[in-house]
Amino acid sequence: MSHRVERVNQLIREEMSRIMQRDVRDPRFEFLSVNAVETAPDLTFAKIYVSHLTTSENKEEILKALTGAKSYFRGELGKVLTLRHVPELAFYWDDSIERGARLSHLIDVANQPPPEPPNDT
Repeated sequence: MSHRVERVNQLIREEMSRIMQRDVRDPRFEFLSVNAVETAPDLTFAKIYVSHLTTSENKEEILKALTGAKSYFRGELGKVLTLRHVPELAFYWDDSIERGARLSHLIDVANQPPPEPPNDT
């Protein structure tokens, strides 16, 4: 990945987080975290990975709301990005935090000492 693409990814991630926290008043976007951005090498398309800090129960509803507002997000990004064209945006749910928590729990369970056998003497 080129240095320019990495910089664009970082800038989009920071600006999307800022827009969602300060500019958007949708309660579905509260506690929403932008975890990663992957931009195509030609900067025409960006995948934005999001997760909710409290729950993933309404993830389909949240993704639908984000997709419905993507023209707004592109417009806001256009004010900040110094690119000729703002990339098309697509939103994806990032479940890496939940997977990490699950793996951590499994490791903790596996590291517990085995139960003592009953002493029947």
